[in-house]
Amino acid sequence: MSRLDWTSHTGRALQGNVRVPGDKSVSHRALMLGALAEGTSHIRGFLEGEDTRATAAVLQQLGVRIETPADGERRVHGVGLHGLRGTTQALDCGNAGTGMRLLAGLLAGQAFDSTLVGDESLSRRPMRRVTDPLAQMGARIDSEQGLPPLHVRGGQSLHGIRYTLPVASAQVKSALLLAGLYAEGETEVIEPHPTRDYTERMLAAFGWPIDFAPGRARITGGHALRATDVAVPADFSSAAFFLVAASIVPGSLLHLPAVGLNPRRTGLLQALRLMGADIRVENAHESGGEPVGDLVVRHAPLHGIELPQSLVPDMIDEFPALFVAAAAATGRTVVRGAAELRVKESDRLAAMASGLRTLGVAVEETPDGATVTGGPVGGGTIQSHGDHRIAMSFAVAGLVAGGPVRINDCSNVATSFPGFLALANGCGFALAEVHD
Repeated sequence: MSRLDWTSHTGRALQGNVRVPGDKSVSHRALMLGALAEGTSHIRGFLEGEDTRATAAVLQQLGVRIETPADGERRVHGVGLHGLRGTTQALDCGNAGTGMRLLAGLLAGQAFDSTLVGDESLSRRPMRRVTDPLAQMGARIDSEQGLPPLHVRGGQSLHGIRYTLPVASAQVKSALLLAGLYAEGETEVIEPHPTRDYTERMLAAFGWPIDFAPGRARITGGHALRATDVAVPADFSSAAFFLVAASIVPGSLLHLPAVGLNPRRTGLLQALRLMGADIRVENAHESGGEPVGDLVVRHAPLHGIELPQSLVPDMIDEFPALFVAAAAATGRTVVRGAAELRVKESDRLAAMASGLRTLGVAVEETPDGATVTGGPVGGGTIQSHGDHRIAMSFAVAGLVAGGPVRINDCSNVATSFPGFLALANGCGFALAEVHD
């Protein structure tokens, strides 16, 4: 198959309504809890991305009937907490780190063995941060040097633990809570910094007793999940590229309806406002336990900031977009405490620093962050390292670049944001596909 590259050129002022796809994190969790619930759950606003489809395919391999009444909808016929059926086939998570880590916790309590595999990128991502605490609960998960494939041994008796995360991670927390559904006694997860609480909110929506607050969550085993309908909000991480784009392109005004505004997810919104961005929230309301609102963003001159470290856990997926905002801002933007970026789909600190330097931006990289000095952005050829967020961030950078920006290897954008190219061009980007 030919490689898919993009070229991004200076576009016009961005205008219009941009309805970004459904939230990936909520879509993954709705599928999993719907599968384990008693009854049929209807999911609307489901993200039609490769990652979420991979999770659906895994659950179908495990005996769950999942229907697709229409694009963006799923009807999940739950089999109950103990109704999954084992398979001798490997369970392919594709590029979905969220899918693999959460499934490791879910499968640790099953009566059957399972093998979780992923694509080349996912196979390089560390899993010990999940498998080690699961082992403390009594799980048996074998791997080579902590990397996928993960061989999850069935028939283990799990017991609850009180675990303090060494590094804040919503995925690890969620894996432990899912294992806690099958554990005897109480499972409590303590975080050094509060992370996204999608799993906690959704467990409550599915009727499982849970006690949670920012930075901690506690459940006990022995209950049942009840099917419920889930309205998935638009993905803030997908909205992030348009928030930055409209902020840095003169004359822009974009409306982004029904975006999920979970406070553990919107650190970038606060960071951009600290930089001088003009972003308003309208029509704020709650849907399925999740705060939602329409975002209205206008162009505004941005200035560099020293990013408060308290915001880092709440924007860990949005840093590539932030670095582009920093490149277009006046002055220096300093990021610390973001070492987690080195173990995402790529080493995002290194990838963004290298790419911005290629475009003539001054970047000083540190072990846990970077300092970006804003200034003129030039053209050049960027390596995305197969990372969807790197690719989309440099598509935004091309809007203010002095020459064309070519971004290599953009096929993985479909994992999180199917239709990005058409949506972006529809509001004023000048993106083109290049097939080699």
